[in-house]
Amino acid sequence: MILIGLGANLASPRYGAPEATLRAALDAIGAAGMEVMAVSRWYASTPVPASDQAHYVNIVAALETKMDASALLTALHGIEAAFGRIRSARNAARVIDIDLLDFHGEVSTDWPLLPHPAMAERAFVLVPLQDIAPDWRHPLTGVTVSELLDKATDRSGVRLLGEGCGED
Repeated sequence: MILIGLGANLASPRYGAPEATLRAALDAIGAAGMEVMAVSRWYASTPVPASDQAHYVNIVAALETKMDASALLTALHGIEAAFGRIRSARNAARVIDIDLLDFHGEVSTDWPLLPHPAMAERAFVLVPLQDIAPDWRHPLTGVTVSELLDKATDRSGVRLLGEGCGED
């Protein structure tokens, strides 16, 4: 299973609100030779670390592709750039963020780092991940997504968005 996390908290000049930007990103992912197999429900989350930024919209998607992990992450970065992502300060507000979370359970300490090094501590990733992969286990530790969520300190900052926010 290939898992990616998508998030945004700034409006895109081309696509509008973060929800619309993420819907367009899912379409772009499909058009770039990746098949979107599942998408979580849509969530709002407070910025991590805490700041005065706008809340994020977050989803997790499962993909299939013939690309290897490196080519996939390069393609995802290309989509970010096409959507206006500017990499400035760490944890800065952004039009879009697409992270490669897990690539078939592979572990890599080289680029790309797999699994994503911070995903196990981020409720805004784990909550939507649980929607589409409730049996997922962290490739390094074997810990389930439910167990990771039980330990997540920022879970209260993640809430389900209502109808019309990308859910079909």
